[in-house]
Amino acid sequence: MIIMLTFTVYFLIPIWWLLVASTKSRGQLFTTNPLWFADMAFWNNLVALIGYDNGIYVRWMVNSVLYAGVGAFVATLLAGMCGYALAKYRFRGRELLFNVVLGGVLVPATALALPLFLLFSQVQLTNTFWAVFLPSIVSPFGVYLARVFAEASVPEELLEASRLDGAGELRTFFTVSIRLMLPALVTIFLFQFVGIWNNFFLPLIMLRSEELFPVTFGLYAWNSTINQFPELRSFVLIGALLSIIPLIITFLLLQRYWRTGLGTGALK
Repeated sequence: MIIMLTFTVYFLIPIWWLLVASTKSRGQLFTTNPLWFADMAFWNNLVALIGYDNGIYVRWMVNSVLYAGVGAFVATLLAGMCGYALAKYRFRGRELLFNVVLGGVLVPATALALPLFLLFSQVQLTNTFWAVFLPSIVSPFGVYLARVFAEASVPEELLEASRLDGAGELRTFFTVSIRLMLPALVTIFLFQFVGIWNNFFLPLIMLRSEELFPVTFGLYAWNSTINQFPELRSFVLIGALLSIIPLIITFLLLQRYWRTGLGTGALK
């Protein structure tokens, strides 16, 4: 417990510092206690952040929600259908295909960034919404987890009963199987959402227009120009604090599902 408490404090101190720093004016950041509050200027900082450069930060947050929210939803749906097919259908090359998917799990995303850039350059999709969105809807780990969970949680007898009642394969999946696979699907969604939200390298090489930046890359761009524009320091701090709120909310709302999904995958 002492070790766990130590690491908990270690991980929470940066968040606490970020919260405290977001409530201070620019002049108080280096002249007051870094881990305790001074004059409460949070609201003024928030208003200044939202109004800066015609509300570009709000645009970045909307972009991140679209990239991560819609991308994670589509990736979860595709991974769920693919994993279900690998688990419940017998066809030639099934195990080979699954081994290829497992190989995809082992390949780091940064290693694929340059090939993706070259591919998207050939079809003239760089510096567009699709350059970040399309790679985000592929989740090899999601396919693996969906197959493991489908094998354990979707009985063959239930599928046979659904087919005898006249339901087609798509209707069986969307009305019967998908409900039994819900914990795994929520886990896939959560992992994909966090991965896309925190993705930095792909937007770095794909995007040039500021209006298309996700919030993580936008804050990095601001942070790189702090020496030229010192007022951006406060914006980066409060912007970083606001950017982690969607992740915290998503974890809290979905925690009971993803614990079950991870537990089943680990046991399998």
